[in-house]
Amino acid sequence: MLITALDIGTSRIKVLIAEEKRDGRLALLKIFKLPSVGLRKGAIVDQGDAFRSVDEAITKVKTFSKSAAKQVYINIGGVDVRSQPSRGIVAISRPNSEIFQDDVDRVVHAAQSINLASNRTVIHGDNRQFIVDSVGDIIDPIGMIGSRLEVDALVIDAFAPSINLLTKCVKMSGSKIGGMIFNPLAASRAALSKNQKELGVMLLDIGGGSTTLAVYEENKLLHSASLPVGANNITNDIAIGLKTSIEAAEAVKLSFGHAMAKEVSSKDGIDMRKLDLNAKSIVSRRYLSEIIEIRLAELFEFADNELKKISKSRQLPAGIVITGGGAKLPGIADLAKQEIRLPAQIGIPDPRMFEIGSPEIAEEFEDPELTVAAGLVLWGKDLTYRGRGSNVLGKLPFVFGKFFRQFIP
Repeated sequence: MLITALDIGTSRIKVLIAEEKRDGRLALLKIFKLPSVGLRKGAIVDQGDAFRSVDEAITKVKTFSKSAAKQVYINIGGVDVRSQPSRGIVAISRPNSEIFQDDVDRVVHAAQSINLASNRTVIHGDNRQFIVDSVGDIIDPIGMIGSRLEVDALVIDAFAPSINLLTKCVKMSGSKIGGMIFNPLAASRAALSKNQKELGVMLLDIGGGSTTLAVYEENKLLHSASLPVGANNITNDIAIGLKTSIEAAEAVKLSFGHAMAKEVSSKDGIDMRKLDLNAKSIVSRRYLSEIIEIRLAELFEFADNELKKISKSRQLPAGIVITGGGAKLPGIADLAKQEIRLPAQIGIPDPRMFEIGSPEIAEEFEDPELTVAAGLVLWGKDLTYRGRGSNVLGKLPFVFGKFFRQFIP
């Protein structure tokens, strides 16, 4: 069975196609990236342009394999996603007080029944722990005896019209949506180890238009958030600072950028005439790096503020794992370590989760920009086990809100 993932971002669409073999292993077959237009900060702002971008990606998938395009797994990004803790409580009224699956379903539903504006919808709910008669830290309460069942959950909701537009674009391209997942949860599935989640870690996914994060401890999702700053903000700052075009600013960022200005010699210069025909000067590479560092320091300050909200600032032993296209800037992990005062590293998809036959694909796969797409593939595999009667979905760090059940075949 083929599993196709579309990570639809502000700047690019990343596509992964994998095949689930009989032994359960995932064979990675194809990776490609396409330009994305019609989105700003992860949300669709021009439906026509966004549809053409998605349609181009789906068409390329069909060229590889028509069956791969029948059903796809897509991401949810943007700055309109937020999370909040919630608790559900139900009574166990059976004579023998044994807890069954329907009791678990009822308490999870109670936790997700939060007051939301009419234009918002629950997209995920992480069941962090179940509590039976005041005894907590229970992962699976089925079969236990008790008179009261509670669940401590983290509920994630999003702006429903934005998601409607995204799903509409995919369906208009002739594909069905197998499922959707918030960016940092997908990236965490592919880039974080169980040990990191147990110790305490923050995954920071830096996209073009926005940055999303997820915080784990004791293998539980403590917090998730979206930040209104992404790699495109750095490009815009460079264009203003160097008085050049956006295209030249992006090129100079990728070719000469560094996140730590002090690591760059003040004598290094960049001939802008090679990147912009209208430019007439040589600019300091250190000045370029200072522009980049200022914007990234702001981003890391926002991230640390999210940690402060849950009293975890400087309190995560496994530190920070940075993914996304923005993670490619040299020195970014060192700057994160300096600004947030935690260990930091660049995260890439774990190749041990896939069977990769081609050296070219293996090299291409070592890319922090592909973590969300890789996580979507793994999540798609998990959903197929649910369809076969396995309880694996109940062990995943999310459940579906009502809004998404219409997209699940």
